[in-house]
Amino acid sequence: MQTQKDTLFLDRDGVINVQLIGDYVKNVSELEIREDFLLSAPLLRPFFRRMIVVTNQQGIAKGICSVEEVENVHSFLLQFLLKKEIIIDKIYYCPHLNGSGCACRKPEIGMARQAKADFPEIDFENSVMIGDSYTDMLFGKNCGMGTVFLSNPDGSFCPEIKAQSDYIVSSIYQYTKML
Repeated sequence: MQTQKDTLFLDRDGVINVQLIGDYVKNVSELEIREDFLLSAPLLRPFFRRMIVVTNQQGIAKGICSVEEVENVHSFLLQFLLKKEIIIDKIYYCPHLNGSGCACRKPEIGMARQAKADFPEIDFENSVMIGDSYTDMLFGKNCGMGTVFLSNPDGSFCPEIKAQSDYIVSSIYQYTKML
């Protein structure tokens, strides 16, 4: 068995839950947890000291959903996963618009800094970011983490993603087989 890594950073939409194309998860009824995540998370946990979610939620700045609605979704998500014996240590989110220059919006590392403030022992060089976007991969690289890109069902991705990804997988479960 490989030695334990430090922290697994996870994007939310498209990794933990099904991404709503052209929309945002605004309430619990719109949150659909990916079966792949439910299957894989218990297999990943023994390899990581903690699991943290980092998610851009610009729907707040756009007025599509409120901070309270996003926090209700996150509270529900944490409790739902805990009932499945899946522990997420913390969820960080950025409510700002793309292009706003915000230091917490991925690919910037503000959410990683928040995590480091809450968990000072985090070792980014021994951590991994799993995401489904170019900004997720840049976030991981900007923090000095390993990166795992969760590709589209058709397996497509752009060359820029390949350049920033240590691994490209079609499912989180596929990544568990690499550990």
